[in-house]
Amino acid sequence: MRERAVSGHPDSTGRTPGATLPSVTEREGSTNASTSRPAPPSSCDASARCDDTAASLGDYRAAFHTASLPMAVLNRDGLVLAANPALGELVGSDPDDLVAATAADLTDLGADPRVWAAYREVLYGRSDRLRSTRRVKRSDGSSVWVEVTVEAVAEGPLGGAERVLLSLADISDRHDLLARLRHLQMHDPVTRLPNRTLFFERLTAALEAAAFERSGTGRIGLCYLDLDGFKAVNDTLGHRVGDRLLSAVAQRLTGCAEHTGERGPGRAGHLVARLGGDEFALLVEDSTGTDQLAELAQSVLDALQRPFDLAGQRLSVSASIGVVERTASGTTATGLMQAADTTLYWAKEDGKARWTLFDPERNAHRMTRQALSSTLRPAVDRGEFTLEYQPLVGLGDGRAQGVEALVRWRHPQFGVLSPNRFIALAEENGAIVELGRWVLERACYQARAWQLAHPGGEPLFVSVNVAVRQVWDSDLVADVAGILAETGLPPQLLQLELTESAVMGSAGRPLQALQALSDMGVRIAIDDFGTGYSNLAYLSRLPVSVLKLDGSFVHGFRSQEHPNPADEMIVEALVALAHRLGLTVTAECVESAEQAERLRRIGCDTGQGWLYSRPVAPDLVEALLDAGRACS
Repeated sequence: MRERAVSGHPDSTGRTPGATLPSVTEREGSTNASTSRPAPPSSCDASARCDDTAASLGDYRAAFHTASLPMAVLNRDGLVLAANPALGELVGSDPDDLVAATAADLTDLGADPRVWAAYREVLYGRSDRLRSTRRVKRSDGSSVWVEVTVEAVAEGPLGGAERVLLSLADISDRHDLLARLRHLQMHDPVTRLPNRTLFFERLTAALEAAAFERSGTGRIGLCYLDLDGFKAVNDTLGHRVGDRLLSAVAQRLTGCAEHTGERGPGRAGHLVARLGGDEFALLVEDSTGTDQLAELAQSVLDALQRPFDLAGQRLSVSASIGVVERTASGTTATGLMQAADTTLYWAKEDGKARWTLFDPERNAHRMTRQALSSTLRPAVDRGEFTLEYQPLVGLGDGRAQGVEALVRWRHPQFGVLSPNRFIALAEENGAIVELGRWVLERACYQARAWQLAHPGGEPLFVSVNVAVRQVWDSDLVADVAGILAETGLPPQLLQLELTESAVMGSAGRPLQALQALSDMGVRIAIDDFGTGYSNLAYLSRLPVSVLKLDGSFVHGFRSQEHPNPADEMIVEALVALAHRLGLTVTAECVESAEQAERLRRIGCDTGQGWLYSRPVAPDLVEALLDAGRACS
């Protein structure tokens, strides 16, 4: 029996033509074939084939050692079995010294958890190839950028264990050029900070890394800040001074990030980026909790409070900061930024020059508001709104003189919603115009129906709330005139209520509209009087016929044992003033007979509140009319 040590090397496709490195033993005549395998060739044919194979293997081995591409053959444990001289030259070591070395250490494949996971997949035979750009350290301490390719090599026909081929391509020059170009692309030219693109790239990478790493805290934090009043700097001093201010702010933010990062238990320093305009972000990887982010945010506020000296200008600036800190697992870059943006808005809303921590409950409320706002207009078309009516009762005789129409939203998800849940939203997004027109039309139809059902009695007037945006964004006068004509309701049976802040100071179109409505015969009432501007001089100029005193004044009438003399004196003075001007007065939030009696003695004309009735459906108002309109 004749044994021969042979060695081979993978060809250009990554597959072995007949053997693997290092040496393996081939036993002539050995076979694993079944008994049906054809008879072996003659000794002459076998000898010729062996000579050809040996020559080919020698060629491959020579090619492996003379190749300019650095290469090595690994086993399934990731250990080097053979390395060519080009690899030794690249890393600055003798090729023989690389045998039995760990390939991941040579090529830095273990530094990145994701690359390491993909590399092991190739070693275990579950993946065919890995390609990654890595920084390889040389024996003299220098480093070189290479493109690492790891490819599985199948077992050759000459037997032997499976191997893995490692090859490295020097891309240092290309990498340096790309790095310079990337730096220009990923950094803000004004502040030299990372820009929005690089920030989101780092944020996404940090969130993904948290899923692999187990050594960190597994948390992430973000301070999202906006300079208060920066637009005024650009508008008054010019964009050049504005850019200098942004650059100076960036330097102070960087100092804050470096200082808190060095003292914290997490990574040294934090990423500071300019996201655009006067918006900046500080990203804290492996954060330790909200206290760390709160400390960072406060240090930023303190740093920005110091004046800036720029080109002879001494400027002061403040910032509003939204702070978010949470577990990285399950967090997306988009979700984190949405939370930070929302929290920044809260900081602005709360008064600026402060930091605000993300509050899940407050955010849930905001999300509910957003959901309601987005469905307001379709809800009108779907008929989800309904009206209830609360009596307005004469304090002298206790009889209902009119009713106030109060809108309710029968939301399919949130149930019945009172006006304070959605009217402000409707005013913000403009849906109040369509909704207000619907309320006005339904209330007039209902008032006319009551009038027709009780022709012999004194008809009830209906009072409808009108938002100031309805006056500006629609032709309110034309709407009212059209609805009155369509329903047949006399104008004197319609009262329109506007808040004090909307009426006081009215000029131009709003004042003209109110005057036209008054000339038409419609009554105008000022709602919540006494809580807004209370510019009494306007009362003599506006076409107002009714004052509705805010319920806060009536609260002082609750108890005879503990009266509030100031409230009583104010109400008495307002009632006397209104009567001198020819106006009637309605008191809101009347809850007890004692309050009603004291208001009556003062001279208040009508009352409205739970003493008489809660807001009720139209059929209950019908029952009130059938009973003679007495309320008690």
